[in-house]
Amino acid sequence: MTDPAPAEASLFHRVSPRTRIGLCQLPLTAILVCIVLAAPAAWPGLLNEPLFQVSLLVHALLLISCWAVPWERLPHRASLLIPLGDMGALGLSHAGAADFMSGFAILLIFPVIWLSASSSLSRFSVVISFLGPLLIIAPPLLIRSVSPTAAEATGAVLIPVMLFAVALGVRFVTANMALQQRRLEKKDVELRQLLEVSSERESLLQTILDTIDVGVITVDGTGNVMLTNHQHELFERSTLSQGEAASGQHNLALFGQDGKTPLPKSRWPVTRAAAGETFGDYLVWVGEGPTARALSTAARTIETGPGKFRGAVLAYNDVTSLVEALKAKDEVIATVSHELRTPITSIVGNLEFASNADSPEDASHYVGIAYKNAERLSELVSSLLQSGSAGMKVYPRETDFAGLIDSVVGSVLPQATAAGIAIKTDVPAPLWTHTDPLRMAQVLDNLLSNAIKYSPKGGVVAIRARADDGLLTLDVQDTGIGLSPTDAARVFERFFRATSARASAIPGTGLGLAIAKAIVEGHSGTISCASRPGYGSTFTISLPAQS
Repeated sequence: MTDPAPAEASLFHRVSPRTRIGLCQLPLTAILVCIVLAAPAAWPGLLNEPLFQVSLLVHALLLISCWAVPWERLPHRASLLIPLGDMGALGLSHAGAADFMSGFAILLIFPVIWLSASSSLSRFSVVISFLGPLLIIAPPLLIRSVSPTAAEATGAVLIPVMLFAVALGVRFVTANMALQQRRLEKKDVELRQLLEVSSERESLLQTILDTIDVGVITVDGTGNVMLTNHQHELFERSTLSQGEAASGQHNLALFGQDGKTPLPKSRWPVTRAAAGETFGDYLVWVGEGPTARALSTAARTIETGPGKFRGAVLAYNDVTSLVEALKAKDEVIATVSHELRTPITSIVGNLEFASNADSPEDASHYVGIAYKNAERLSELVSSLLQSGSAGMKVYPRETDFAGLIDSVVGSVLPQATAAGIAIKTDVPAPLWTHTDPLRMAQVLDNLLSNAIKYSPKGGVVAIRARADDGLLTLDVQDTGIGLSPTDAARVFERFFRATSARASAIPGTGLGLAIAKAIVEGHSGTISCASRPGYGSTFTISLPAQS
C-alpha cells in the first residue's frame, strides 16, 4: 500500500486509513470466497482440511482487522502486518490444498504487490517477496517427496523468482511515481512562489499606477480595456454620467483642440492606441458645455516579441486649467493692449492738436483731455501692479464700518446722480469692526461703482450691513443687467469681463473685483456673487467683526 498522498491527489487517498486498508484486502478475500464456493464441486474434501480451515479463519480475522483496528492512530508501517499475515495464511492454504489443487501459491502476488508498493521497509519488502514464497512452496514439496522431479523443483524456485521480479517491477514503478510526485510538488512550490512574486509585482504596479495623478488605461488589440488606475476611475465618476462610465470612453463625445470640431472615431486616443499608433501630447476635449475637459493624451504599444503587437498603454492628464490659463493669457494681452492703446492714442492725438492749436484756449482744452487720459493710464497701470502683486497687505484697526460706508456713498453719489441711480442704505450705526479702512474703502468704491455702471437709468443700488455672532456681513445689491451663472463663477478672475459687459461696450479692465477679493481675503474674509441675467447682482462680503 502506498503512502497517503495529498488530499487532492485522488478519491482513494481522501478516504480514511481503515477504508484504504480494507479496499486493499478485498481482492484477495474475493478470490478466496470464490474458491470456497467452488470447492464442493471442484475440489471435494478441500474444505475439510484442517490447515485450509485454519487459513480461512486467519484470512477472516485479517479482513476484520482491516476495518476494526484504528490504523489512523498507529504508525504507517503497522499496516504492513496485514500483507505479512496474508502471506502466512496463504502458506497454510497452500499446504492444506496441496493434495487437491496446484497453483495456489500464485495468490501470493497480492501481498507481494502490497508490500512492494509500500514506501516503508522497501528493502525488507523486496527480500520477503522472494523468501516468503520460497519458504511457503519448498517445505511442502520436500515433505511430500524426498526426490522431487525437475518440474517440481523448477516450479518451487520459478514462482518465488517471478514474484521477486514482480516485486522489483512494482518497486521501480512506485519509486518512479514517487520521484514524479516529488518533482510535481517541487514544481508546484515553484509555481506558487512565482504566483506570489507575480501577485506582489501586480500589487506594486497597481499601487504605483494609483499613486500618480495621471489617468492610465491599458487596452488590447481590439480596444477592450484590460487595466485602469484610480485616477481614471475618479475622472469617470467626476466627469461622465453613469451610462457613459459603464460603457467606457468609446461612447463619449470627443472634440478636437478647438473644443468644437467632433473627432471621428478613428482619431480617438483609444482607437489610435488599439491600432498600434504611438503618439504624445495629443490634445482632445471630452464632453460639451461647462463640464468639458481638455485631456493631453499619450500612447505606447505593448509587444510580446519583435513585431508582435499585444496592446497599448494610454495615459492622459487633465490640462483644462492650463488650456484655460493660456486662453486667459491671450485675452489678458488683448485686453491690456486695448486698454493701454486707447488712452495713449488719445494723449498723443490731443497733444498733437495742442501743438497745432490756433489759440491758447484751444491748446489748454486739448492738454486737459490729454491730462485726463494720462490719469486714466496711471490708474490702469496702478491696477495692473496691484493685481500682479504677490499679496495684498492690509493694516486692520478698530473702524466704524457704518461711517466708512457713508463716506464711500458720499464719494460715488455724484456718479449715481448723473446716471439716474438711487442709492439706499440699511446700516446700523455705529458698526464697529477690525478692518483696514483704506483698503475696505477701495473695495466698497469698486462694488458701488460697478453697481452704478452696470445698472440702467432709474435703477436702485441697496447697501445692507449687519453684525451677528462675531461676523460682519455686507450686501451690495443692484438692479442691473446681471450675469450668467458661468460668468458669475468667474467674475473675480483677473482681466475677466462678462459677456453682457462686453456686449454693452461698458469700459473696464476686469481687475477691480480681483483686487477686491484679494483685499477681503487679506482680512480673512470671503466675497461672493449671486446674479441672474436681467435681474441684477448681489455681492456679499463676510468679515470677522474682531481680529
